[in-house]
Amino acid sequence: MSQYDEGHTFAGWIGTAVATVGCSALGAGICVTSASLLVGGFAVTVASVLVTWVLHLTGWGKPSGIRPRDQWGMRVRDLSAREGHPDCWGCRLAGRGRRTAEAPGVVVRASAGAVPGREAAAVSAGGEA
Repeated sequence: MSQYDEGHTFAGWIGTAVATVGCSALGAGICVTSASLLVGGFAVTVASVLVTWVLHLTGWGKPSGIRPRDQWGMRVRDLSAREGHPDCWGCRLAGRGRRTAEAPGVVVRASAGAVPGREAAAVSAGGEA
């Protein structure tokens, strides 16, 4: 059995179910030539992306990669979702994940070829020069 357990999440299954309904409505709209079914099916399909994203951000989706066996269950919530998953586009779109800003109070030392004014900004943020 795979150690990665990809796709076995509540967010993944709900998103797939909503997308299936949307695609079915789109297909029915094509078959019966109904503009309202086409628009409705497209709206439901777009909603499936948003539903999956919201569920992922609330902890019902899991990060990629190897996880311990006790976290494989679909009913197990991912408590690390608030900080964001590394290399996750959904988390990064929500402002989570990789942080590029430095933590307050971090000392930034000027080195050769440093940009003038950077050291002053670090000192004013609570760091020491």
